[in-house]
Amino acid sequence: MDNRFGDIETFLAVANGGSLASAAKVLRLTPSAVSRSIARLEQRLGVTLMRRTTRSLALTVEGQAYRDRMSVLLNDIATVEAGLGEERQGPRGLLRINASPSIGTMGLLPILPRFTARYPDVTIDLALSDTIVDLVEERADIAIRIGPLRDTQLRAKKLGHSRMVLIASPDYLARRGTPLAPDDLEAHDCLRFSFRRSVDSWPFRVGGKIVQRPVHGSFFGNSGEVVRQMAVAGGGIARHGRFHVAQDLKTGRLVEVLPDFNPGDGEDIHALYAPEDRAAVRVRAFLDFLDEELVIAP
Repeated sequence: MDNRFGDIETFLAVANGGSLASAAKVLRLTPSAVSRSIARLEQRLGVTLMRRTTRSLALTVEGQAYRDRMSVLLNDIATVEAGLGEERQGPRGLLRINASPSIGTMGLLPILPRFTARYPDVTIDLALSDTIVDLVEERADIAIRIGPLRDTQLRAKKLGHSRMVLIASPDYLARRGTPLAPDDLEAHDCLRFSFRRSVDSWPFRVGGKIVQRPVHGSFFGNSGEVVRQMAVAGGGIARHGRFHVAQDLKTGRLVEVLPDFNPGDGEDIHALYAPEDRAAVRVRAFLDFLDEELVIAP
């Protein structure tokens, strides 16, 4: 490691103090040591930064530009280092979170006020989207995702597992009838997702085996929340993670359909974060908070 930053600090002390002697006094160096440091810096840069005579010292045009740029740079470094030191005292700063609308509305929003009350120096920036985001491109610290993980270099913290259920509103079932077997779904409007990974069939346990039954309907939704609200409105039968519809089932806005044929499959829910971000106090605090507060209906 060379002493280039020491030479820069020496140059700035000379430029701000107006003389080698004043800089030497501030830095507790000899004037000759200050002079050698300036000469070393000029040699490395290949330019003359200041013109010195026995009576005066003046910055060249290049010296003035270098002083202005380096002053800003060193101030920025000092600000960053001070911020890191402050974070060691407790979580602080901006925490960007990206989550699917379903986990965001049903899981995060009800508990986030408790996090902000516990850590008032942390500012939350929450974006809800079912699109798989790149944490670097989106400048997100944490992404919370449902379902299988893609091959990724990100770290994953499992938050829970939720069983899939078929659901519909009592109003819809009163109008269209309650299906008694998977084949009965041919006469029903099934609410489906427009995701690229979605399929037009649902699994059922029939005679001890898991079978796929094709489903049809006149509605596609691009998020779990859209499909949930359509089901609550009486638009058809949907297949959803139980965590997302647990409150609707509890209040009777939705009821489970074909529970005896449920294959028992489910979805894992993970928090994804970059390996280097695990050390950030605010990221670690939020992951620990999710462990304590996030409730996922199994």
